Amino acid sequence: MSSVPEIFGSLVFNDKVMRQRLPKDTYKALKRTIQDGRSLDRTIANVVATAMKDWALEKGATHYTHWFQPMTGITAEKHDSFIAPSDDGVIMEFSGKELIQGEPDASSFPSGGLRATFEARGYTAWDPTSYAFIKDSTLCIPTAFCSYTGEALDKKTPLLRSMEALNRQALRILKLFGNTDVTRVLATVGPEQEYFLVDKEVYKARKDLLFTGRTLFGAKPPKGQELDDHYFGTLKLRVSAYMRDLDEELWKLGILAKTKHNEAAPAQHELAPIFTTANIATDHNQLTMEIMKKVADRHGLACLLHEKPFAGVNGSGKHNNWSMSTNTGVNLFEPGDSPQDNAQFLLFLCAVLKGVDEHQDLLRISVASAGNDHRLGAAEAPPAIMSIFLGDELTDILHGIESGTMTDPKEKKLMSIGVHVLPKFPRDTTDRNRTSPLAFTGNKFEFRSVGSSFSISCPNVMLNTIVADSLEQYATELEGAQDFTAALNTLIRRTIHDHKRIIFNGNNYAPAWVAEAEKRGLLNLRSAVDALPLYSAEKNVALFAKHRVFSAAEVGSRQDILLENYCKIMNIEAQTMVEMAQRDILPAVLRYIKEVSDTALAKRTLSADIPCGAETRLTGKLSALCESLCGRIDTLNALLLDAKTCTTVLDSSAYYRSAIFPAMQELRAVADEMELLVAADRWPFPTYGQLLFSV
Repeated sequence: MSSVPEIFGSLVFNDKVMRQRLPKDTYKALKRTIQDGRSLDRTIANVVATAMKDWALEKGATHYTHWFQPMTGITAEKHDSFIAPSDDGVIMEFSGKELIQGEPDASSFPSGGLRATFEARGYTAWDPTSYAFIKDSTLCIPTAFCSYTGEALDKKTPLLRSMEALNRQALRILKLFGNTDVTRVLATVGPEQEYFLVDKEVYKARKDLLFTGRTLFGAKPPKGQELDDHYFGTLKLRVSAYMRDLDEELWKLGILAKTKHNEAAPAQHELAPIFTTANIATDHNQLTMEIMKKVADRHGLACLLHEKPFAGVNGSGKHNNWSMSTNTGVNLFEPGDSPQDNAQFLLFLCAVLKGVDEHQDLLRISVASAGNDHRLGAAEAPPAIMSIFLGDELTDILHGIESGTMTDPKEKKLMSIGVHVLPKFPRDTTDRNRTSPLAFTGNKFEFRSVGSSFSISCPNVMLNTIVADSLEQYATELEGAQDFTAALNTLIRRTIHDHKRIIFNGNNYAPAWVAEAEKRGLLNLRSAVDALPLYSAEKNVALFAKHRVFSAAEVGSRQDILLENYCKIMNIEAQTMVEMAQRDILPAVLRYIKEVSDTALAKRTLSADIPCGAETRLTGKLSALCESLCGRIDTLNALLLDAKTCTTVLDSSAYYRSAIFPAMQELRAVADEMELLVAADRWPFPTYGQLLFSV
């Protein structure tokens, strides 16, 4: 491998490349567009497009695509070659118009009713804040995706809108503190990515993994993660080779892959990047998930990104480390060195407390899916109840501020909340809480509930918007105050008093927390079906409209898409279970029963005195289980037929959760019991032991 500085960003049309290839005036104009959100003149776009094309051709690209993120949760691309006819054959062309705008079919992507089938026109629009890159000999241009009538049909557009909302309100607050040199505030994110690696041939022998991404059957193996010997353990040679290859591919694309290690479950691993702006972090994470799968394929492996590929061992999440930074390099969640800096830090901290407490439902919605339902609250991931961990010392400071009995950590004397006498805040003086949904870790909030297969766009849209709303209310109150210090004191104390219920520093896995959270009045939306219908609640529609993140129609469409997706996933899983049970498990077990019975018959033929009790007991058990399996297959089939009679997506999703999901669990229980009784070489597909310990 070449040196990392040589390959890093080598496939990215980044700032360094633009400085080298663009005329100075064009480069400055493009930078203004990127930094200030200004529109780009078509003439300048033509110059940029030509330079981008020439660079891409030198890198071996033959096509270009507008790379976008529809509401499928994955990426989409339509490739066009650079060729154009000429008198001598063809020439390679790429115009500013082709750079700025594309026109894919908008009717074939999920729209939640925003687009009818016959209304096909949609547009992709270049997002210059995210650099173009080369993948598979194609110049990929990150774009937003909207309908002919202007509604957002993608994950990127609302994220950009929410980032702008956060920027607007944060600048108002910073101006009140005299920070007039700051011209932009950015949401920054570092998403940790958990995943499983299994042997590809073993993977291909499992219909459930192929069709659904998770195992629908599988008896627990003798060994799982009980010994805690996999977490941070020595990397196996095959896994290490995969990780080296993956790092190189990511670095070429300018993705700041930093940390890699074994995770808690067998065959589970994690990759973590260095943080960057939320928009670019989202693009990079989508690329990371795609490349993880491609690199795995080259190594004879399969990369599993489902939240719960295997029952009985930890599932996979994607810890979303979110913060706010100014264009002058200040992290707004970093405790400062002066009383004024700490007062500012306190206010931004309070904005998060208020936002999360008032909008627990939106954070829960942002991590709601059929896959994540298997993981949340399973003593391996945070519960469905939203809360914030601050650590004992910071929590004590907030309590002291609220009560007016705050003490200086050094001098231990009583102090008032006046801006000039706030103590210097501690850094990293408390333990981390890995059970908390949203943990403050010194200069950022770690949102631990996000599922491993998720686009991180929606969680960050929610975080940006709810904090922007808090800051907007704060700015309006403080801008009208005659005495800023007094108003600030009152505001901070009131926020702590009104929203301290959202702070919980204890064990979120403990059953006692569920009861305590209920006493506090916190929401406990146990499943995606409980959470998703709240998306279009009146308060949420008003919030998104106020900050120009979603229109009412866009909110409704996303709710419908997520609920419909839940139903489709459950239907695919249930049908896959029926097929595997009916066409694979049942025939295999019946053949095995006959084989055992034939063995017993052969014994009796030799001599009536040869005991056949073991065979009789085994065939009796398996025969009874076959009857039970058939009954449960019939039940599940009947329920699937009944599901078709549901008239709304709300009714359908509720039916899948309340009726079909329990029936699936009952069917699995019978099949898993069978697996433990059938000879290993007679079971129709690879076992958990083979899947988890084959690499």
